[in-house]
Amino acid sequence: MNRRTFTKALATAAFAAAVPSLPASALNPSDSPQRKDPSAPPFPLSVMLWTVFTGKPFEERLAKVAEAGYTNVELVGEYKDWGGPEFSKANAAKKRLGISFDATAGLENFVGNPATTDDLLDELGRALIPMDAIDCPAMIVLSGNVIPSLTREAQHAACINSLKRAAAFVDGREIAGQPVRLLLECIDPEENPKCFLQSASEALEIVRAVNHPQVQFLYDIYHEQIAEGNLIEKLEKNMDLIGLIHVADVPGRHEPGTGEINYTNIFRKLVQLNYKRTVAMEFKPSADSVTALRAAKAMVMGAV
Repeated sequence: MNRRTFTKALATAAFAAAVPSLPASALNPSDSPQRKDPSAPPFPLSVMLWTVFTGKPFEERLAKVAEAGYTNVELVGEYKDWGGPEFSKANAAKKRLGISFDATAGLENFVGNPATTDDLLDELGRALIPMDAIDCPAMIVLSGNVIPSLTREAQHAACINSLKRAAAFVDGREIAGQPVRLLLECIDPEENPKCFLQSASEALEIVRAVNHPQVQFLYDIYHEQIAEGNLIEKLEKNMDLIGLIHVADVPGRHEPGTGEINYTNIFRKLVQLNYKRTVAMEFKPSADSVTALRAAKAMVMGAV
């Protein structure tokens, strides 16, 4: 299974419940001037599930994540074929293990295609139904590939327009007491040379232009190291826009410390900048998965 494999439509009804708009400060309930528990990580840690414990039953995979010391999990539509019993089992397991689902991916439509913006909004409405069922408040969105018939400027503008419309669609909506967030991610040119958004700098420009607190940037350190580098400066200049960080080393997409990225300095910088949103491990362990995840968490704790 690959995280870039997208799910099919999940339901036909649209999610229509809305709540009053919330201020930007409400998007980060974990923000606080200081850590209340010095034994806890300085920011929430998560595991992108497609990279680890594959081939095991879903509930067993959650148990292994908990064994490694994590309390958050990110999905790629693993729930696409579930019915009521499967949702009940998954919710019972996460409650028993103390795990939350902080984000998911899997939309088939993309923000960079102006011809399918209506389809994107329709799919997003359907996706909110299972997200609500598992208390998962954030959806990762992608630009899609370059459209040859459009200029780069036109497709850039299409990304902004689609995200503005999507922001209006989710404005004020909540799941599990948290605002629904849309997280824009770019993909490096080695993984997908056809992808429109390969640069974090351009993706950040788009998120800034959308100017909505429920639309943020997913900063994938692995992708950006391959695409452009200059990792820490982008953190320093764009902390207000970053809603999620993904972690893997280059080359190989293995755990931090196996490649060329100085994750000790990156985690230390996040602490200095008082980052309080989630950092998710999205690496393919080079050895035992539980051991690798524990080591990655220890690296984070060492930056405090």
